[in-house]
Amino acid sequence: MLVVLSLAPGAATHALAAESAAQTSERDVATLVTDTDHYRPGTKLHVGLRLRLKPGWHTYWINPGDAGEAPTLSVQASGGASGASGAIAWPAPERLRDGPLMSYGYTGDVLLPAELQPSGTGDAPMVLKATAEWLVCAAVCVPEQGQFTLTLPAGDPAPSAEAPLFAHAASAQPVASPFAATIAPDGLLSLTGAGLTPAAVREAWFMPLTTGAIDQDADQPLKIADGTLTLALKPGDAFHAAPTLDGVLMLKDPAGETRALSIAARPGPATAAPVAPAGAPAVAMPLPAPEGAAGGPRMLLLAFAGGLILNLMPCVFPVLMMKAMALTRLAGAQTMARLAGAGAYAAGVVGAFMALGGIMLTLRAAGAVAGWGFQFQSAAFVAAVCWLLFAVALNLLGVFGMGNGIAALGGAGVTRGGYLGDAMTGVLAVLVATPCTAPFMGAAIAGALTAPAWLAMAVFIAMGAGLAAPYLVLAGVPALARHLPRPGAWMDILRQGLAFPILATCVWLMWVLALQAGATAIAVLGAGLVLVGLAAWLTGLAQGMAMRDGPARQIRLCRALALAALAVAMAMLPGLRAGRAGADAGLVASGPAGTEAFSPTRLAALRAEGRPVFVDMTAAWCISCLVNERVALSSAPVQAAFRDRHVVYMKGDWTNRDATISAFLEAHGRAGVPFYVYYAPGDAQGHVLPQILTSGLVLDALKG
Repeated sequence: MLVVLSLAPGAATHALAAESAAQTSERDVATLVTDTDHYRPGTKLHVGLRLRLKPGWHTYWINPGDAGEAPTLSVQASGGASGASGAIAWPAPERLRDGPLMSYGYTGDVLLPAELQPSGTGDAPMVLKATAEWLVCAAVCVPEQGQFTLTLPAGDPAPSAEAPLFAHAASAQPVASPFAATIAPDGLLSLTGAGLTPAAVREAWFMPLTTGAIDQDADQPLKIADGTLTLALKPGDAFHAAPTLDGVLMLKDPAGETRALSIAARPGPATAAPVAPAGAPAVAMPLPAPEGAAGGPRMLLLAFAGGLILNLMPCVFPVLMMKAMALTRLAGAQTMARLAGAGAYAAGVVGAFMALGGIMLTLRAAGAVAGWGFQFQSAAFVAAVCWLLFAVALNLLGVFGMGNGIAALGGAGVTRGGYLGDAMTGVLAVLVATPCTAPFMGAAIAGALTAPAWLAMAVFIAMGAGLAAPYLVLAGVPALARHLPRPGAWMDILRQGLAFPILATCVWLMWVLALQAGATAIAVLGAGLVLVGLAAWLTGLAQGMAMRDGPARQIRLCRALALAALAVAMAMLPGLRAGRAGADAGLVASGPAGTEAFSPTRLAALRAEGRPVFVDMTAAWCISCLVNERVALSSAPVQAAFRDRHVVYMKGDWTNRDATISAFLEAHGRAGVPFYVYYAPGDAQGHVLPQILTSGLVLDALKG
């Protein structure tokens, strides 16, 4: 039975010192109180909702836990001064267990304080009017609300009779933690710092500020040694809803005294150094190798296999076309020349993987959330790659010439048989390939990001070696090289034909940019394409004049104008900014009818209701994602199965940076998209599907 208590303003206008008239129910007595009986403009005072709860009743904290609702308080000042109260300064709550549920709240005499700074002339009494709502629970829960009025005269502030209540509430508020705190993807909360010893801490528990961040009813095993404390938390659906895990850590010493620490745990490694159980003496012991290091050979093998498979992914198609041209040129070359060109290409591939891996590790160390393919979440990067591929296509079409397509970037400085161009081809292969995470590659990357830095870099090097391996084998094995087609006039036709899949890639990148940053960005992209085309034409014009021994001044002028056109195009890049609106409207709207945008809160609610949910993590720049959607997820049998089973299809759009989606991927041990997971009713873990889908795989998952 639910009852709402609502009292009119006129029912509480009588002031009792610094406490309003009481509003009383069978469950509690509520008043508005202040810590001073006078006020002065410009001098802060404290106001608070005081609840004297009857035995057996409780109210709730900012995070009520598995059930409940947080109180609200709004105080407005008028008369001799004006002002409004700030947020409630929440005292540390109690843990309130009710069967399988855990709530956070208060019992007994409770004060929920807030600050108010009056401003005005101060020549008349100040009237405080407050509106509050709170929920009290015992065997039943009763929502209550009230309006309160309290009048303070102007004068020198002095502590009121209620001031000790505020002092007690302040002493119960969490203080900033002096310890460094990290949270691992598996829920291991770690604190380090002086004073953390078995002799100082007997018990510890953590209460998050965000509802659903952890399983609040689950045990939190404590381990502690000198300088290190860990709590094994069980992640909830909102575990990665924010870049840090914020909350209150309660520490109890052997004497039973507790202190509350406010912490913001940043992402950290998935494992921690072993420590002694709480209450046991700290014993010095050699530290074993991290778990990630023990699985190093497997991760390296998966990374190499992922790199090999990446050669077959659609993201790499334009670059494979350019390498096809390079392979035909190798047919008539000497072995050393072939090996040198292949080595330069491999160096570019491996170097680019190392650079991307280093950036990701640096961002993770700084607490940022970055996933594989993060560079395509930058609108400026997408535009720059589009312009680059457009220039390559113009080169292949003969508008200008500088060796192979990528060597054109080096201009006149490309020498030594185009080795710099080979290396830059390898760099571009990595940049456009990373959005499509190969089946074995996702696990390797996710493992690398939680492994020691040296092992992580080894994983990225192994991926680069896998991507470059087929080209190295073709270049290094003469028997294979003899089967390559011989150079001839047909190569000019092939070279020009290869420009068109690259131009098609430019169209795809234009679509990605439209989803990321809208129509204005497309105008900037188009202007850049015109400037790149102008620079290519001027370069070709200068080359033609140079071949005909034309005037040197005109040749220099054409080259200078070409560089100026490119400089203008590059100057437009910083103005491109990705925005969420376009991406959300694009990819979510492109799904079947009833497709919902991914939300951890919504996912948790659906699962609590027992609804089946299919989560599709995708991005506009991920070709594998789009192919999976067309071939499998949008197929008639799969859509019919979704309807028949009342499956909620939830799509997460990672086209732009999104910390919530990055955290969801990380929580499932993934670092990129595509990623698919099906939550059947009652399935706590969910069923993760392969990254390359067929209709049959999806239907099998739905059948359980």
